[in-house]
Amino acid sequence: FLETTAYFCMKPKMGEKEVSPHSFFSIWHEFSSDFKDFWKKENKLILQERVKEAEEVCRQKKGKSLYNIRPKHDSGIVSKNCSNA
Repeated sequence: FLETTAYFCMKPKMGEKEVSPHSFFSIWHEFSSDFKDFWKKENKLILQERVKEAEEVCRQKKGKSLYNIRPKHDSGIVSKNCSNA
């Protein structure tokens, strides 16, 4: 615990010799809850952007035909028999 408080440069409050776990973790709790809230908001924004991109791709693909329709060629047996008659 003392190494962790030293790593984060925490100094004891006035009148205390060492940083108490209560003071350290109260600050840590505030930080982690704020971080979690921002994380959720950021993930929600990213998800909304990805949904918009996917919808745009779907709209573009629906605009384009997935297959081509070609006119029917007269090359079968029936067309050969009809032209001879």
